[in-house]
Amino acid sequence: MGFNSSKFISTQFIPREKGIEVKDLKPWFEKKSKPVWLVRGLTGYELAWCEEIKRRNKQIEKILEGLLQSGSQKQKEAIQQLVGGDPKNATDDVAKRIEMLCVGSVDPKCDNELAIKLLTNFPIEFFDITNQINLLTGKGHVPGKPKPSGKTHP
Repeated sequence: MGFNSSKFISTQFIPREKGIEVKDLKPWFEKKSKPVWLVRGLTGYELAWCEEIKRRNKQIEKILEGLLQSGSQKQKEAIQQLVGGDPKNATDDVAKRIEMLCVGSVDPKCDNELAIKLLTNFPIEFFDITNQINLLTGKGHVPGKPKPSGKTHP
């Protein structure tokens, strides 16, 4: 075969990156900057982590439903506020995409609160950004010198 495994193993790779224009989010960008959300493709480990979040979503939904049934109205409202609404609304795909957005966002940095706010108020942008992360992940990393490391997920 023609595949040079030792050359492949010795090559340093960096994630593919892409800026996604998000015109409708322009009011939340600095005045002179373009409304661009920079994302990167995920590693295999990060993608597996997002799949794990998707799997855990079913378990969390069952626990929350039990708490909602047995709790007072105030407790129900507090739980729903904590999870961003009715736990039945957090489908497995959405749970995975929220995690993908958090892991794959380069600029701006994204956490669960921002991801849920984006999903709730700008769902088209949320799905467009996460679709782009998925496409970049599917294309794999590119040879190059890695940037200094930052925060990663297990």
